[in-house]
Amino acid sequence: MRILLVEDNAKLAAVTHDAMRSHGFTVDHVSNAHDAEEAAATVDYDSIILDLGLPDRDGLTLIEPLRKTAPATPLLILTARDASSSIIDALDSGADDYLCKPFVMGVLISRLRAIMRRGQPRHGTVLQHGDVTFDPSQYSASVGETQLSLSRREFAALHLLLRRPNHVLSKGEVEEAIYGFGDELSSNAIEVLLHRLRKKLQSAGSTLYIHNMRGIGYMLMEKRL
Repeated sequence: MRILLVEDNAKLAAVTHDAMRSHGFTVDHVSNAHDAEEAAATVDYDSIILDLGLPDRDGLTLIEPLRKTAPATPLLILTARDASSSIIDALDSGADDYLCKPFVMGVLISRLRAIMRRGQPRHGTVLQHGDVTFDPSQYSASVGETQLSLSRREFAALHLLLRRPNHVLSKGEVEEAIYGFGDELSSNAIEVLLHRLRKKLQSAGSTLYIHNMRGIGYMLMEKRL
């Protein structure tokens, strides 16, 4: 699950970012409205967390353009404003939920998961292809009865491949889906990641195989017997 965090408080953003990553989320962090609009227009996020007190623009005025860019993406407001009028304005503008600072991190995670469940299914449906079963809501992937032990990025990569089996995905598509907005990564980061995932599928005896099509991309396919 990929989340856009729009928060100008660097310390709070870092704590929130780390906590969400530990719960299996991929988090892109931006600190102003301009970068938030650019990120939302570039990446298909599973949810957006928006602080209203941004340095370049009132976050309330950002809700409507975000809704136009990503109408089905759940939007959680995170702010120090606790007046009922602010809450009403945010919800009426298109936000799905509202959490006041200071907050308990566990509550934020639970609220985020709740609004994602209430929204469109998007990427939350259990996927099954060949002998692999993948449940994003439970952070679970298995080959038959064998549970796979996957890193956060391996999990995200498998999710992407299972959503489009027998379809070639370019290196750029994989990078965009797995790595954060603006992240720097080595030239062979995707190759190394998918090599590890391929080995784990193989060790579990899976009939699925990640085919590296040199210079073209990657495809999840069933092995020919």
